[in-house]
Amino acid sequence: MYAINHIHLKADDPRTSAAWWVKAFNFTILSDQERAGGVRFVTCQSENGIRVNISSAATGELLDRGTAGVHQGLEHFGFDSDNLEDDIARLEALGAKLLVPPFMGSASRVCFIECPDRVRIELIERPA
Repeated sequence: MYAINHIHLKADDPRTSAAWWVKAFNFTILSDQERAGGVRFVTCQSENGIRVNISSAATGELLDRGTAGVHQGLEHFGFDSDNLEDDIARLEALGAKLLVPPFMGSASRVCFIECPDRVRIELIERPA
């Protein structure tokens, strides 16, 4: 069996980014440390136990800018929502941007938002 161990995000300011995920999706910060090369490394965990690491570039390292647009590679990850409109309003108040308004997918209503550090998130509202 292969289980997902973690998701890793890069950020200009991992502490600020992690604080946003705590407010937005109830993440818990498990550790915050400086690693070799000046890398700030914050380990968080989602409510259902998935670890999300957020780290900075090493000293002198330049990172390509991310995109919240559709692209190859890791494109987005999704969160369940009980009410898309309520979650959109709550997340926009925290600085997120609505990219694709709610629409009916094949079995659920969905939308896409841009979170800090240009991370693309899908919100999924399943039928009652």
